[in-house]
Amino acid sequence: MLIAKQKKNENIAEYLLYMWQIEDILRANKLDIDVIEESIINKFDQTDDIKKEIKDWYEGLIEMMKLEGITEKGHLQINKNVIIDLTDLHLRLLKSPKEPEYISNYYKTLPFIVELRAKSEDKSTPELETCFSALYGFLLLRLQQKEISGETQAAISQISSFLRMLSNRYHLDKEGKLEI
Repeated sequence: MLIAKQKKNENIAEYLLYMWQIEDILRANKLDIDVIEESIINKFDQTDDIKKEIKDWYEGLIEMMKLEGITEKGHLQINKNVIIDLTDLHLRLLKSPKEPEYISNYYKTLPFIVELRAKSEDKSTPELETCFSALYGFLLLRLQQKEISGETQAAISQISSFLRMLSNRYHLDKEGKLEI
């Protein structure tokens, strides 16, 4: 909860990746709040009141996951909404004559998106979700200390650059400082 709040305010892309990780952590702990409290919440160096807030946050996420039927796989609607918001901004940026740098970065990233979507089972996955899935998969490979090819690293580098730029524009837009 504390990290999520911070990331949401600072970098929406990191926030989304973090929330996907939380979904997986909750699944790995069988959506059992007692296990989560013991293995995660109690390790926070926080007051009892803050720990209660954190527990309530995790319980809320667990409840949403159950209600939305994503206990095995998939993403919470709140996280899908982030993709929807980012996609809306992305499409506005692509139409803007004031955003040649963004448009150029997107077109540098597009071949990687096309290649990833061609390998995907679900061809209807939105472009930005494809980007986030690639980054999340890369992070999981790194956590598992698996070897990552130079080609994959180059693709991830470009996708990261693109999402970083989109994330920056997103926060400017939220602050009312983005002129499209």
